[in-house]
Amino acid sequence: MNDDIPLPRAKLWATTMHGHGADVITAHESSTARVAPRDPRRRAAREELERALYVPEATFSDGAGDRSVEEEPDEFRTCFERDRDRIVHSAAFRRLAGKTQVVVYPTDHQRTRLTHAVEVAQAAVAMARGIGANVTLTDAIALGHDCGHGPGGHASEDAFDAYIEGGYDHGPWGADVVLTGLNLTAQTLDGIRNHSWSRPAPSTVEGEIVSWADRIAYCAHDLEDAIYAGIVEVGDIPEVVREVAGVTRRQQLATFINGVIDTTARTGVVGLDAVTAEALAELRRFNYERIYTRPESVAQSVTVVKVLRALVDHYLEHPAAMPEEYRDEDLVRGAVTYVGGMTDRFAFERAKHLLGWDPKRLPRGIGRGA
Repeated sequence: MNDDIPLPRAKLWATTMHGHGADVITAHESSTARVAPRDPRRRAAREELERALYVPEATFSDGAGDRSVEEEPDEFRTCFERDRDRIVHSAAFRRLAGKTQVVVYPTDHQRTRLTHAVEVAQAAVAMARGIGANVTLTDAIALGHDCGHGPGGHASEDAFDAYIEGGYDHGPWGADVVLTGLNLTAQTLDGIRNHSWSRPAPSTVEGEIVSWADRIAYCAHDLEDAIYAGIVEVGDIPEVVREVAGVTRRQQLATFINGVIDTTARTGVVGLDAVTAEALAELRRFNYERIYTRPESVAQSVTVVKVLRALVDHYLEHPAAMPEEYRDEDLVRGAVTYVGGMTDRFAFERAKHLLGWDPKRLPRGIGRGA
């Protein structure tokens, strides 16, 4: 094989460069996809459709939306669809692929912050459909809810607490710092800001749904990852969890998601019945004790805190080493924002090359395949 010519697959790909047809170009030469000519579904008409689809208590799209900087409405997309699109195309969202969910340096089968966000969105959208809430707003909040996380997951919050007055919380940081340049609607930002149960309640039904979806998703998928990694075994799962929600991620998600839908429909309160909620709480307690605070996980977190604080201190002493956009009047905030935006791998590489850290001192993967 000649190393300096395109491979056969690349040549085949190039043959489709211009599509097919003359006046109207189609993607496939054999395309038969047709619809009757008619006016397109513009935004205003689709906003009216929401009134028929959603319950009266849902949050309805309205023109360009409530944004800090006024914009003209989009011709076709609702305000919350634009929010979702902006989040998906943002650098902050892409970087979640390189940020810890539970395990630093995850293997091919372990979750990252990005896959977690996608799974939260799936659970949240399923609940929003069943409840009759605004699906697109729910999706936008869920996809963006963790964009404020730094490298190393929740350990980054402990690391940055020392620099931010009132402490560092990934929800408000994501809404009020990381995603501000996207000019998202107030409702989307509120849901991102307040998705954690320790925060004030979100102002919308959709935000409350995402709060439940986040907890349901991470309890189920963190357990699945831990079982695959050999950290815990199926037989270790608490009895109440096994009896109420089963032992697989699929069973647990179905139980908890359907439970929120049924409880909300029956009571009018976005919540979960006491029996199912106890099973979820017990699953979370089990994960906390056996996964999140096991000695190996704690040691990993402690190292992450040391690395991130050392990086922030380095950039405070050498601000010229940061990109210019982070060197504003509030240098501390700029350094935390810069380090917080790093992926795990980039942060640890900076620790080696800038700070001279011995690679043996840095966090390593956990479980099978690490």
